[in-house]
Amino acid sequence: MSRNAPQFSAPDLLQKIEFGEIDGFAADDLAAAFDAFRRSAEIIAAKVQEQRSAVAPPPSLAAAARVALGGVDHPGRFFQDWFRPHAIKAQGFVTAYYEVEVDARLSPEPGFTTPILSRPRDLVTLNESPLSLPSGETLTSARRQADGALVPYPDRRAIEEEGAAPSVHPLAYVRDPVELFLIQVQGSARLRLPGGGVMALTYAGRNGWPYTSVGRLMIERGLVTKAEMSLDLMKETLRRLGTGPGEAGRRLMQRNRSYVFFEIDASERRGIGPIGGQGAPLTPFRSIAVDRSIWCYGLPFWIAARIPWKGEAETPFRRLMIAQDTGSAIIGPARADLFFGAGEAAGRRAGDIRHAAEMIVLLPKDLGDDP
Repeated sequence: MSRNAPQFSAPDLLQKIEFGEIDGFAADDLAAAFDAFRRSAEIIAAKVQEQRSAVAPPPSLAAAARVALGGVDHPGRFFQDWFRPHAIKAQGFVTAYYEVEVDARLSPEPGFTTPILSRPRDLVTLNESPLSLPSGETLTSARRQADGALVPYPDRRAIEEEGAAPSVHPLAYVRDPVELFLIQVQGSARLRLPGGGVMALTYAGRNGWPYTSVGRLMIERGLVTKAEMSLDLMKETLRRLGTGPGEAGRRLMQRNRSYVFFEIDASERRGIGPIGGQGAPLTPFRSIAVDRSIWCYGLPFWIAARIPWKGEAETPFRRLMIAQDTGSAIIGPARADLFFGAGEAAGRRAGDIRHAAEMIVLLPKDLGDDP
C-alpha cells in the first residue's frame, strides 16, 4: 500500500494562511476540482492498491474522502470545511505533461517496427525497500533471480539492443524509437489502429534506473538552446541524429537508462482518462503529479502562475488541482507537473511549460477540528 512516512509537519516549509488570501480561489470552478477529488476519494476510501506508492494518506484525509463520496451540496464549501491552506515557502516550479496519441499496429510492418513492451515476469517493484548500489544509486525496481536474489534490472540499452528482458511480449508497434520514448516519458498513450480502433496503454512498471532528462542533455551538448527547446524540436533533432542501433539519436535516448513497461487497459475508468500513479483517471487541468516521497495522493494544491496554457502567450493560471500522479523528475515540495490532456495540441502546449509558480497545499483538518 502507501509508504509509511511522517505526516506533514514542516513549519519551516509551510505557512498557514486563510482562504481569503488565495487570489482567485472563489472565482475558480471548484465543482470541477471536486469532481477530480472524488476520483481520488474513491481510492482512498476503498484502500485500493496504488499504481506507484506514495506517502500514506492521514486519517483526516480519509475522513474528508468519505464525506465527499457521501454527497456534497456545495463543492466550494467542502474544501473550506475540510481543509486548511498552507503556503509552500519554497520557490514553486511547474512543468506539464500530456497523453500521447500515435498511430500503431498490432504486428510489425514496414514503418511500424518499434515494439511497446509488456511488464517482465521477473520485474519486482521495490516500494518499501529500494535496492542500493555501491555506486550510491538507488533502484526502485529490480530483477528477481531463480534463487530469489534481487539484482539490478537491465537498462534501456540492454533491453533494446540485447533483448535483456526475455519474458516481455510486444503489445503493439509504433513508428520509431522516438515515439516509444515519448510514450514512456509521459507514462500512457492512446494508440490509433487501422480502421479507427483505439487501444489504451497504462503504465505497468519500470526497470528502476533513475530518470535522466534527454532534453537537458541536448541543451548541455549545444544541440539546442534552452530558449528554443520544444517537444517538436526534440523529436526532430533525435530523428536527425539517427535512431537506428548505434546512431547518435538512439545513443542519446539510451543515456536515460530508465525503461517503462505497459499494459493494455480497456477498463471503464481508463475511458475517462489516463491512469495516474494513484490509480485514478486524470482530469485535464485538474490533475497534477507531485513528489510522492513528500506528499500523499488526493491532496488539493492551489497553483498560480503565468504560463502559455491556452496558446503561445503567457496568461494567468489559477486553479485548484488534485495530486493524483507522480514522476521520476518531479522532486521537491514545490514541484508539480500539470496534466494538460491528450493529443498533439496538448503536447505542444505542455512542452512549453517550465515556469515559476506559487503553490499552496490544502492540508486536511485533524479529526478533532471543527469542520
